[in-house]
Amino acid sequence: MNAKVLIVDDEEIVIRSCQRILSGSGYVIDTAPDGWEALRKADETGYDIIILDIMMPNLDGLEVLQQVKERHPDVDVIMMTGLSQVQTAVKAMKLGAFDYISKPFDPDELKLVVDRALERRHLLQENRNLKSEICSKYRFENIIGACQPMQAVFGLIAKCAPTSTTVLITGESGTGKEMIARAIHYNSLRKDQPFVTVDCNTLSENLLESELFGHVKGSFTGAVANKRGMFEVANNGTLFLDEFGNIPLSTQAKLLRVIQEREFRAVGNTSIQKTNVRLIFATNKDLNALVAEGAFREDLYYRINVFPIHAPPLRERRDDIPALAFHFLKTFSNELEKPVSEISEAAMSLLMNHDWPGNVRELENAMHRAVILASDKRIRHAHLVNIANNSPRTDLQVPRTSEDLKRMKKIVREKSVEEVEKLFIQETLKRNSSNVTRSAEETGMQRTNFQALMKKYNIRVRDTEFDSDASEPD
Repeated sequence: MNAKVLIVDDEEIVIRSCQRILSGSGYVIDTAPDGWEALRKADETGYDIIILDIMMPNLDGLEVLQQVKERHPDVDVIMMTGLSQVQTAVKAMKLGAFDYISKPFDPDELKLVVDRALERRHLLQENRNLKSEICSKYRFENIIGACQPMQAVFGLIAKCAPTSTTVLITGESGTGKEMIARAIHYNSLRKDQPFVTVDCNTLSENLLESELFGHVKGSFTGAVANKRGMFEVANNGTLFLDEFGNIPLSTQAKLLRVIQEREFRAVGNTSIQKTNVRLIFATNKDLNALVAEGAFREDLYYRINVFPIHAPPLRERRDDIPALAFHFLKTFSNELEKPVSEISEAAMSLLMNHDWPGNVRELENAMHRAVILASDKRIRHAHLVNIANNSPRTDLQVPRTSEDLKRMKKIVREKSVEEVEKLFIQETLKRNSSNVTRSAEETGMQRTNFQALMKKYNIRVRDTEFDSDASEPD
């Protein structure tokens, strides 16, 4: 749709000049000889840009500008001014004008300013559309969760979202803690303000403090410029601190002060900054146990545990698995441009009976892989080979003798140990961002022993998938 431009000037020669300059650019151009006519037309027609002279009889450009911005704040106004009126033009900028040009102006200068205004409008509209899509995505009716545990979560979100209360979200990895945090934000009064995420699990102590509070140039090796912290970036919005249970005690003390005083200092700076953020914390750890061990400050725990929400694991909301599976199927079919739309009965049975230690994230990854593997419109049992390898065995016959029973118990025992070992390695690597050294240290194992277990189950650091060429039934 062509942009609508209104040119306002009491001099006919200026109006004709502007029309001639802009006529070849595809704009819909309208004109007005004075301020009153400009206001009438602005009320009747939705203009994108108004080019407005400052010096006009009866109603000058500044008065028109003020009324236009009050009635139609989205309209961009470009002021035209004589060389002696630059101070007035600066005042117009403070009143909300997009820019100004001095008479006599070069044709290319006018085109450039109009193009910049339209480009800005386009970017702002894209941003509005994106925010609208995000807000829609996180409306309760668009979040999959019909089972009772998730309905209880939605009820808690609805109660706390309109407030600025601090929220603590707990739950296993992959249960959708960030989804809950975003739902709180985009159903709150802060939804038009920033939602900023910090993954506390991936940063060292120094980097985490710099990420949260910012730093000044020269405050430490590598600090080559000033950096804004996330408490500043998220001001008036929501700051989501993910995997919060892993932060060091020294950083916990500084965060406690921010929560209490709503102020902070950038690393290496002496001045104090105020912040108005809503804080949402998430962890897959037992903070009560960490407090008992002395690894987490008790006073900080009580400060953040104002409004707790627990994200249920997928194995406790099995009724949601079909809806989630088809949601991911549709998403990845569209993304990969493959006409996959069905899930076989055998495949759905496997999805329903798997325990999902990786929760919704594991289901999402399983469906992504299955869509890639699918050769027609249907997901089959064979396309879910990764989770099939981790599902309970159904090929064991019921023992008939005591010897059969002993042999069967040995097989099951070995199988259970393997499953526990495999899960142990996977989850440890996830918590430590695939860092083998850190994973071994956390578990108290020698690095070589930890690597030996990884090798035993063919776990790779990059994707922690298992190699398998086993074929499965439809």
